Amino acid sequence: MLEVFDAHSLVYLLAGLAALGGALLPRLIGHLPASPPMLFLVLGAVVFSLPLGFLAVDPIEQSKATEYLTEVGVIVALMGAGLKLDRPLGWSTWRPTVRLLAITMPVTIGLSALLGWWAVGLAPATALLRGAGLAPTDPVLAADVQVGPPGGDPHEEDDLRFSLTSEAGLNDALAFPFTNAAIAMALAGTDPSGWLLEWLAIDVVYKLVVGMVGGLLIGRLLAVVVFRTPEQLRLVSRGEGFVALAGTFLAYGATEVVGGYGFLAVFVAAVVLRRSEEDHEFHETLHDFAEQTEQLLMIALVVLLGGAVAGGILAPLTWQAALAGLVLLFVVRPVVGWYSLAGTSTPSGERAAIAFFGIRGIGSLYYLAYALNAATFSEADLLWAMVAFTVVVSIVVHGTTATVVTRRLDAARERRSAPAKMGV
Repeated sequence: MLEVFDAHSLVYLLAGLAALGGALLPRLIGHLPASPPMLFLVLGAVVFSLPLGFLAVDPIEQSKATEYLTEVGVIVALMGAGLKLDRPLGWSTWRPTVRLLAITMPVTIGLSALLGWWAVGLAPATALLRGAGLAPTDPVLAADVQVGPPGGDPHEEDDLRFSLTSEAGLNDALAFPFTNAAIAMALAGTDPSGWLLEWLAIDVVYKLVVGMVGGLLIGRLLAVVVFRTPEQLRLVSRGEGFVALAGTFLAYGATEVVGGYGFLAVFVAAVVLRRSEEDHEFHETLHDFAEQTEQLLMIALVVLLGGAVAGGILAPLTWQAALAGLVLLFVVRPVVGWYSLAGTSTPSGERAAIAFFGIRGIGSLYYLAYALNAATFSEADLLWAMVAFTVVVSIVVHGTTATVVTRRLDAARERRSAPAKMGV
């Protein structure tokens, strides 16, 4: 007898519609104050609210699956981010990024943890995990604030898009030491005498150094394999874009095997590879494959996040916890980001936009799942509600405003450059 709803078949139908939507939506709504992740979030909430026979999405019960799915989503996004950065390495060109990582990120983590402890009443370890988990930014969820594909004029890679893309590429890794500090506190207690030195030596120094060195070595190895092997083995002649995925997993797996931060290695490897044979068209092939894979993973993860919202992940949320998330997004990050960029050559409009677009996304979900699988934290359900709420608000608000803001900034940049182009 034919069933009215076959959940197994519906999964394929919805997956096909979502993938098709991922290709069409940027073209259909590109002129609107909206973003594809917003619509996929709504799709997930609606689909999992209907009696279609799907399993409930519960990141606490399905913690390992949540960790692994978000982990893959993050590392593929990191490869894509590194492959699209055309600016040469240097202090002057990367100064805004360094400021965002060295000042904005740790101060935001500290203030976020303080809000969790003081305003919400979280235990110190849980409050620190909240701060660390909400530290990574995720511009893939608002495409308008990313740089374009490789191969463009590096001087046209404006500070807004470059800073947010490069920041996201690095802070996904640099949130790890703070997350591991929260885990150490949960396991050993808040007294730092029992874990501080080991944390500094291993989680801060060793793992960061290994991640950086691993990324440099894997990036150079990939460059040799791709561009400098004998003709019959040279991958560029066949245009095999899945080399980007191979490089992602190779950099991540090799670095994690020796105890380094794989997130950092993936991004560094991508940047190193991009700096090799910079004018070769194969970089566009690599980027396009990474971006398409990234978009498919984003669709799946955001739909599942919508399913988790429909399943009640926000139910434990209190008004204090919700307010703490709003303060982080609309007060802490913008204010700290603005002042951390003081003294740079970034125009004030772009500086304000960089500070505002601290988009939270898949990385925050990964860090929370990772930490909760490594140690026991009090009020895990409230913590999930807080992080999910912040990510959902970020997707909606930043996705709504990204198109409008970037268009105005692009127009202002054109007006400033017009006299120079006319020889005035």
